[in-house]
Amino acid sequence: MSVGSRSAAGPGTAGRDVETVDYHTAGEPFRIVILGAPDLPGVSVADRRRLAIESDAAQRVRRLLCHEPRGHADMYGCFLVPPDDEGAQLGTLFWHRDGFSTACGHGTIALATWAVQSGMVDGDPDGATEVRIDVPSGRVTAVVARVEGVVRDVVFRNVPAFVLHRGVTVATSLGEVTVDVSFGGAIYASLPASRVDLAVEPDLIGPLTAIGREIKWAVQNAGLAEHPEDPLLSGCYGTILFDDLGDSERGPHQRNVTVFADGEVDRSPCGSGTSARMALLAADGRVGDGRVLSHDSIIGTRFVAAVAADVTVAGRPAVITEVTGSAFRTGGHRFVLDSEDPLQDGFLLR
Repeated sequence: MSVGSRSAAGPGTAGRDVETVDYHTAGEPFRIVILGAPDLPGVSVADRRRLAIESDAAQRVRRLLCHEPRGHADMYGCFLVPPDDEGAQLGTLFWHRDGFSTACGHGTIALATWAVQSGMVDGDPDGATEVRIDVPSGRVTAVVARVEGVVRDVVFRNVPAFVLHRGVTVATSLGEVTVDVSFGGAIYASLPASRVDLAVEPDLIGPLTAIGREIKWAVQNAGLAEHPEDPLLSGCYGTILFDDLGDSERGPHQRNVTVFADGEVDRSPCGSGTSARMALLAADGRVGDGRVLSHDSIIGTRFVAAVAADVTVAGRPAVITEVTGSAFRTGGHRFVLDSEDPLQDGFLLR
């Protein structure tokens, strides 16, 4: 159990309405702040992320929307910010229960869907619309396909994904565990769930979350999550435990659960995590040349990922991935914080 402490109302929270529009992508929530976000100056989205981490006002709004009673321990969302330049239509800062992330594939899919549905980005109601978004890890592109104005799917083209380490061993309460480490906009440790005597099943979510959290911090503390070019992208974001369901004619089929931040569970197959998995599968020759990954979540939803291009990053092989998924609007909210509320920062109860 984690309970937020009482604190005095601060600028940007008490007495200020915060309006959001909410989506889910393959079951994972995404809350887009369209009114009441904190002012975050900066020269780039990456710079604004750094400032947001240091900003009391930004952290207060994040907690307001993530923590109970207005959110929950597995909430996710974003602040809209200006893009780095005119090459993108919008910029975004992703946030979750424990802070601000460098990337979010499911959020990118939801954000692009909202941008087209709301008219923020003009598009063809019977065709494909490209939405270019600056995120802390770089510029990403989402192609929103519509038929008679209805969004059918979104193809999210990510920043380059690449392998950092293969077969490294970390210590856990279950003994030493061997993992692979790769980058897909954020850094992930990957391992078969069977390696820790588990399977990706909903009724095992407790032990999956516990060991995923342990492995994430073990990789982080061992210094195995250093980005080769940008220190701001360093740090192990999460652990991907997967079941390999074999190969079909299209390519590999896997089911995963991604445990990120400090024990938060992704309900979707995880967009940036899917890209990180693709880097490993491409290195093994299992995807590419028309072969795709069918990537299922722990609740049975699916992303399909393909290799769009082979590139290099810091002298190592990398792949540009395209992840296809869908997002759906779940509602909208206008949140308020009463200045007399004794739970200014909310609380988390798990």
